Amino acid sequence: MSPHQAWIVQSTWPKILPNKDAAAQLFYARLFELDPSLRPMFLGDIGLQGRKLMQVLDSVVNGLADFETIGAAVRDLGMRHVGYGVQDRHYDTVGAALLWAIERGVGAAFTAEVRDAWAAAYGMLASIMRGAAADMAAGRLSAEQVQ
Repeated sequence: MSPHQAWIVQSTWPKILPNKDAAAQLFYARLFELDPSLRPMFLGDIGLQGRKLMQVLDSVVNGLADFETIGAAVRDLGMRHVGYGVQDRHYDTVGAALLWAIERGVGAAFTAEVRDAWAAAYGMLASIMRGAAADMAAGRLSAEQVQ
């Protein structure tokens, strides 16, 4: 991800923040539309889950300039998601739902360049989470190492 792409993501994020609860609802609705088999993974309050999602996204967006500062937290998140039953293939579905929801949040400003920037940001996030999951599966990390 280039510094310019990080800047694009950070400059479009404020368009979503005022309606972050609605953006989270759009995300989950689209996620379950794309893959209904994911719905049982979310047994709790989906509104609370949406707020957690927006908090994570806010941290990621704000940490893009110095991603190393949040890299460890993203790895931990990836390891925790193994316990929730997340499989590698789910990351693509989540990415598609996220970009769809962001497009609706950003509106007319969602150009191809904005889409590419958000895809790069999500790709970086998903890559780290997938790597942590793979490390756990290969026995290089244990659940006890998750902070």
